[in-house]
Amino acid sequence: MDYEQRSVDIRTKSGGQIYTGLKAELSTQEDLATYYSPGIAGPCRVIATDPQRSKELTQRRNTVAVISDGSAVLGLGNIGPTAALPVMEGKCMLLKHFADVDGVPIVLDTQDTDEIIETITRLAPSFGGINLEDIAAPRCFEIEAALSERLDIPVFHDDQHGTAIVVLAALENALKVVGKDKTKIKVVIVGAGAAGIAIAQLLSDWGVVNLTLVDSKGVVSCDRADLHQSKLNFCSVKTGDLESALIGSDVFVGVSKPELLNTEMIQAMAEKAIIFALSNPNPEIRPETALAAGAAVVATGRSDYPNQINNVLVFPGIFRGLLDAGATTVNTQIKLAAAAALAGLVTNPTTDKIVPSPLQAGVSDVIATAVAQNV
Repeated sequence: MDYEQRSVDIRTKSGGQIYTGLKAELSTQEDLATYYSPGIAGPCRVIATDPQRSKELTQRRNTVAVISDGSAVLGLGNIGPTAALPVMEGKCMLLKHFADVDGVPIVLDTQDTDEIIETITRLAPSFGGINLEDIAAPRCFEIEAALSERLDIPVFHDDQHGTAIVVLAALENALKVVGKDKTKIKVVIVGAGAAGIAIAQLLSDWGVVNLTLVDSKGVVSCDRADLHQSKLNFCSVKTGDLESALIGSDVFVGVSKPELLNTEMIQAMAEKAIIFALSNPNPEIRPETALAAGAAVVATGRSDYPNQINNVLVFPGIFRGLLDAGATTVNTQIKLAAAAALAGLVTNPTTDKIVPSPLQAGVSDVIATAVAQNV
C-alpha cells in the first residue's frame, strides 16, 4: 500500500487529523451564563489571585503544545514550518489516542534560536507542557535548555529524549537476550545530532561506560576543532572512521542515514552483536541482511519488522504522567524510570521481541505511572 498517498487522500477529505471538542454541554441559557458571561469571571478572579490555579481551572491541566520550526522533519530534513504541520498534527493525534492528552500543533516561521525561545516563552501560559519536535541540532539543545530554565512547565524534545528512552529500554532487554553486562559492552552510536547525543547521554547515565560517537566526518575525537559543546561532552581519544570504530563492538545504534552499515562491518563486531538501525524510513542496514551477517538482535524504526523502536511507545505516557503529577521539569530520573517501565513490559525478551508493540494496550498507562512516581 502507498501509505504516503493514502495519508494525502484522507487529509484531503478530512482537512487534518485533529479537531477541537467540548467538555461540557452548551444548550441552555444557564449553561451560557455559567460557561461564559457572567460565570466566566469566577475562574478569572481565582487565577488573577493565584496564577498556578490556571493549571487546574483551564485547558492547561491537560494540554501540550507540539512545536516545531520545520528544520529537521522525519527523514525529510529542513522542509520548513508549513510542511511540518502534518507531523505536528500526527503527534497530537497520538497524544490523544494513547494517553488522552490534548495536543495543539504549532509551527513557527523562524529558525532563529532566540526568536524561537522568546516565542515559546510568550505562548507558555496557555499550556501545561511543551513538546519540542523536529528542531535541528545543535539549536535544539540550546532551545530546550533555555526554555527549561525559564518556564514552570515541563519541556521535552521528543526527538532527543523520546528516542533515547526507547533505545535504552530496547538495549536493556537485548542485553538480556545475548547475556551481556552494560558496564562491559562497547557501544557505537552513528549520528551525532539531537537523537545521537541524547542516546549517548542517557546510556551513560544508565551505566554504559564505553561509548563511541561517530558523525559524518568519522569518530568524534577530542582533537577535532569543529565540535559543538554537545559533541565535546562525548568526544573520544580515538580517531578513525565507522568501520574501525565497529571492530570488536557489541552494539551499533544508527540514527543517521540509509545503507551505512554492511555485512563486513557486522562480521567485524563482537559475537552476538546488537544492531539498532533506526534511520527512517530506510534503515542503515536491512534487518534480514544484518541477521544473515551474524547479528543476534536487530531493531529498526519501522513497523513492518519486529522490534520497532518508536517514540510513540513513550511520549504519550510521559506527558500523561507529567501532567498528572504537576511536574515543572523533566529530569534524568524520569527518563530512566520511563525506560525501565517500558523494558519491564516485555517479561521474557527474545530476539524478535525486545520492546512491546506501540498498539499493545496499557503501555502509556505504565509509562505515566512510572513518570508520576519519579517527579
